[in-house]
Amino acid sequence: MTEIDRRRFGAALAASFSAAWPVAAGEGQGPGAGAPAGSLTDVPGLKVGHFTDARRPTGCTVVLAESGAVCGVDVRGGAPGTRETDLLDPVNSVQQVHAIVLSGGSAFGLDTASGVMRYLEEKGIGFPVGVGKVPIVPAAILFDLGVGDWTIRPDAQAGYAAARAASAGPIAEGCVGAGAGATVGKLHGLSRAMKAGIGTASVRLPSGAIVAALVAVNAVGDVVDPATGRLVAGLRSADGKRLRGTVEALLAGEAPGRPLPGENTAIGVVATNVALNKSEATKVAQMAHAGLARAIRPVHTPWDGDTLFALSSGAMSLDNATLVVGSLAGEVVARAVVRAVLAAHGLPGLPAASELAPD
Repeated sequence: MTEIDRRRFGAALAASFSAAWPVAAGEGQGPGAGAPAGSLTDVPGLKVGHFTDARRPTGCTVVLAESGAVCGVDVRGGAPGTRETDLLDPVNSVQQVHAIVLSGGSAFGLDTASGVMRYLEEKGIGFPVGVGKVPIVPAAILFDLGVGDWTIRPDAQAGYAAARAASAGPIAEGCVGAGAGATVGKLHGLSRAMKAGIGTASVRLPSGAIVAALVAVNAVGDVVDPATGRLVAGLRSADGKRLRGTVEALLAGEAPGRPLPGENTAIGVVATNVALNKSEATKVAQMAHAGLARAIRPVHTPWDGDTLFALSSGAMSLDNATLVVGSLAGEVVARAVVRAVLAAHGLPGLPAASELAPD
């Protein structure tokens, strides 16, 4: 794709996006589907808000834990973009976070966390430091700069708007928030990729334990439904009309179109009402990556920055908590990944799963 073609493609995307989603910047709304599989806000004490930029497909998503939550993180991709993840190491002092931010905009999007900090500071929420309170807000980003005008990216004001829009109600899915510019199947670049988005899911045990996930899917690989083994979205055939599959293309000897380090990533949050300490939450975050491995093929590549956070509100105790919660975390992450592509809707040159025939 030449530079002229790229600009035309970006302009067409921006025009289509604005027409399809007449959203005022900061409203935190969008066309995403509901959440029949459950959602992250099924965990009491959590709120989720989106900011979707009306000017091009990009945005951010904020998970608020205003009363504080224990948090762990696991970064598996080879090209991550993160903020405050060192603080989550179990050997370090701060025990709770007050929000997690998922954002588009590549490294520029990390600025969204500053806006969330400002929102929380105004509400008197944070880690007490004597002279005041410092909100603890880890963040992770994905690369969506190739979809539309790359100079438009989420900033601190976008993060503030997403935090202000956060609620404990149903979570919009698909092409909203951090999933607004998400794509999958990019072995040969965007010309044969498909549209993806953000999805959520949860499970509830008879004991009352809840495990939930929210994932923005921007992988270089494809999305497969683990329940059926069916390829749902990913690399398209050369004519763009059918699914081809990334692993199938590699097995056939196809070489990647060009190096794309850092231009992909699945980022997300797993949460539970089960009490976990930081070490246990970190192990749950590690186990949750099994869900990415079940639903994304290939995953954890040098071109992806796959990062998952794990939150615990500590509302109830459970025997063998880490084993149970970690195992179910992989399940809800896989379901959320599939939801992210099924709830997405296409843009010019980037069809969604519902618009393309299976191979």
